[in-house]
Amino acid sequence: MNANISMKEVEGVVQELGGETNSAHSGKIHIALMGYSANFFHAHHSLPKQEVTQLRKFLETCGVDPERYYPV
Repeated sequence: MNANISMKEVEGVVQELGGETNSAHSGKIHIALMGYSANFFHAHHSLPKQEVTQLRKFLETCGVDPERYYPV
């Protein structure tokens, strides 16, 4: 599993897919994509492996195959 993913890359992918991202004052980022939404910790460096796993599950819930389009 790739653990060298920045939150900026995640934001770019979400926006490319037509979703929205919003930063919260709590240090989290809110992601809305294809009718689904989730909150993630806004890492200033690479995402922890747990966040990468949660992000993959979120993308799959939204109907995006992360292995095919965005191997995260």
